Amino acid sequence: MDLPDIELEVAGTAMLNATDPRPAYADLLRRCPMARTPSGGVAVFRMEDLQEINRHPAVAGAGGATAPLGTLGAERPLIPLDIDGEEHKHYRHLLDPLFSPKRVGTWEPTVRARANELIDGFVDRGAAELYEELCQPLPSSIFVDLMGVPRDDMATFVAFKDAVVRPKGDTLEELAASMRSAGKQTYEYFGALLDEREASPETKEDLIGLLMAAEVAGQRLSRLQLLDITYLLIIAGLDTVVSSLSCILAWLAQHPDERRWINEDPERWVGAIEELMRFESPVMYGSRTALEDVEIAGLAFPKGTTFHVSWSAANLDAGAFDDPLTVKLDRNPNRHAGFATGRHRCLGSHLARMELRVALEEFHRRIPDYRIDPNDELRYTALGVRGASHLPIVFNEPAVR
Repeated sequence: MDLPDIELEVAGTAMLNATDPRPAYADLLRRCPMARTPSGGVAVFRMEDLQEINRHPAVAGAGGATAPLGTLGAERPLIPLDIDGEEHKHYRHLLDPLFSPKRVGTWEPTVRARANELIDGFVDRGAAELYEELCQPLPSSIFVDLMGVPRDDMATFVAFKDAVVRPKGDTLEELAASMRSAGKQTYEYFGALLDEREASPETKEDLIGLLMAAEVAGQRLSRLQLLDITYLLIIAGLDTVVSSLSCILAWLAQHPDERRWINEDPERWVGAIEELMRFESPVMYGSRTALEDVEIAGLAFPKGTTFHVSWSAANLDAGAFDDPLTVKLDRNPNRHAGFATGRHRCLGSHLARMELRVALEEFHRRIPDYRIDPNDELRYTALGVRGASHLPIVFNEPAVR
């Protein structure tokens, strides 16, 4: 394996420069489309190589509890992210229909009503902190409702999610301890919730109720399987759409001409969202593991190799996109990796797209003209998932009630 060592200064700039990591990712693509990491893994930046890895039958998902920090703080492999082979196919056959476009479409009126309820809370003020007042509560409240978790417990779940996705600590051991502590609490919460459900004669049609009644390969899901699925769903559902919505709104707040172009024809939101997901790439990277000796891009890699695939870099690959550092809101085709690729592509991508579209439609219908508060500061966070964690805006034009 003849690869350069990753340039830590450049890689660190890409991963930690939350405001604009794109120049550093573009630099990495030019210098070393594939490189060794200090931990012995392989960083992958080019779209073609990333796609080959994600399609390879001998390359597995994130690695689960075998990874240094586990997957999202869990001590067990999460379903379906850390499961491969025939077992993975069975789980996706169960879960994919729960998040199909048709099923997701039935939730759109609920998302639209909730978005307007939140906008009502600040529309008369002429100012808002959008991360706390819209981006965080909208997808979070929708997802706990869909799961069948009491909305009163939403703050608890957000705290769990933040501890897992953005752990605090100065060393790998401290980060791992923080994540695993939060993960343990989440498993305990869901264990108690399943106890309540099993003791109740009532059957609910929420996601937890559907999973409790479901079968995989002719067998009902075990307690641990239910926990492994619900843990992944709640952590993913409470963060990725939050961060994506915040990144998109932050970009639009700084680009009024492009925003007006979209508002002229709301059908343009679909393509605009795809392009801004490509350009912003809130979910920056993932991990894949070789189950046996494999060949990728003509190079041999031994069994056990960890591939650190960079969705953010691949989305800026000039070999995959024309003029990738320029936002083209009508870009077509747009085969970006914002929702990952291959067998482990994001299970909830249809839900995420619908939530983003509805939130942006309703927000811009009522507040079409806004900007970053000149007396405040837009701030991003990069650890785990990149997002605009402080998003203060002002708007002077009369808003629509």
